[in-house]
Amino acid sequence: MKIYRELEQLPTFKNAVLTIGSFDGVHPGHRHIIEEMLHEAKKLNGETVLITFYPHPRIALAEQKGAHSDLKLLCALEEKAKLLESSGLDNLVVVPFTKEFSEQSPEDYIESFLVKYFHPAQIVIGYDHRFGKGRSGDIEYLKKYQLKYNYQLLEISKQEVDGIAVSSTKIRNALLNGNVALAAKMLGYHYNLSGTVVHGLHLGRKLGFPTANIKLIDTEKLIPEDGIYAVKVSCVGQSYNGMLYIGSRPSIDTDLGKTIEVNIFDFSDDIYDHKISVEFIDYIRADIKFDSLTDLSAQLEKDMYAAKNILDSIEKTI
Repeated sequence: MKIYRELEQLPTFKNAVLTIGSFDGVHPGHRHIIEEMLHEAKKLNGETVLITFYPHPRIALAEQKGAHSDLKLLCALEEKAKLLESSGLDNLVVVPFTKEFSEQSPEDYIESFLVKYFHPAQIVIGYDHRFGKGRSGDIEYLKKYQLKYNYQLLEISKQEVDGIAVSSTKIRNALLNGNVALAAKMLGYHYNLSGTVVHGLHLGRKLGFPTANIKLIDTEKLIPEDGIYAVKVSCVGQSYNGMLYIGSRPSIDTDLGKTIEVNIFDFSDDIYDHKISVEFIDYIRADIKFDSLTDLSAQLEKDMYAAKNILDSIEKTI
């Protein structure tokens, strides 16, 4: 897959079959669109082109108004590119979402952006796609210009996973409620966070459960609900089982804010400053305050057994 970041440096695509969108999470609905694109490109002897934006339009528009967007993303741009490449996509174009770009009318968006730079043979688009200033453009605008610019149009309807309409918003809501298993079902893979191992309070070691404190690489990524999770951990080229904590450590009354730390089972290496990645397998319990560190330690032991049972059951089904 080729990646382009400058519109003025784009090649002339051959019979471009293109789609446009944030594609946050690259979930099954997104992958279905790409499958349709690949099918159409084969018929046209063309190539697939996916147009996405950076920063995310909602984040960019909020910043343009001097506000702060509360939107958190399911995947960073680098993650998104890897997921898209694995789907068989030919070309990814990352368009800077600037103030000027956001103020294009739907007509200018089609004529001065899509047609000028991509000359699409076919546009494959999701049922709810909006574009142009104030998101005022829709599929009817694209239909209006079909004959003038000689492109075909294919609309993709809602996709269902076990009766649930898949959307990035629903996946975010599942994660914010701690339902990482449902999120995985809708994504088609386990949600993950990556970061660097940094020094913390070193309290876990005193409790008998040493943890690796994680400083996130991408601060725009969504952090699931506070609590304890069963996770798969990737570090120093190996995969391990573990339990992860997200929260503000109410049992020790710190003012250090939210922390993300993972206890890696059967592991004792020094991994400070190493990159670490965790996949969320299942939720164990909420973050609660304990009366003493002894009570906390006793609960962590129960959490460890719960996490091991969850992860063992997963491995038996693989």
